[in-house]
Amino acid sequence: MTLSISPFLRNNANRWPDLWDDDFFNVPASYSNSLEVYETENDIVVKANVAGVPVENVDITVDKDILWVRGEMEDEVEDDKKKHYSKASWSYSYKISIPGDINHNLEPEAKVKDGILTVTFKKAEQAKPKKLTIKKQ
Repeated sequence: MTLSISPFLRNNANRWPDLWDDDFFNVPASYSNSLEVYETENDIVVKANVAGVPVENVDITVDKDILWVRGEMEDEVEDDKKKHYSKASWSYSYKISIPGDINHNLEPEAKVKDGILTVTFKKAEQAKPKKLTIKKQ
């Protein structure tokens, strides 16, 4: 007896995030930061909004084909004249599966510009489209 699953399931079964991960349920439903994922001929690009968060407070982890971006910020104000003290903090977490085949031998490039974090993954050679020539007979 031979069992077969579709190529999509075989190649992507390990890409589903762990739903019971601690940070999965910590993001409030009313708050949503923007996240964009797109593909070019040679790269897979993920852009995340990290505006207002110092770069040293942003943590990026790549585990197999899972990208995890976490950030946190604290704001503390103390005013002796008004006898006032306030402290606010917030955090966010993006955990997404990177679509397609990425080159695991090359480290992804991460940079921040104007509050947008851009993480670029190089595609694996076998994932790049190939043009075929038609031979006349």
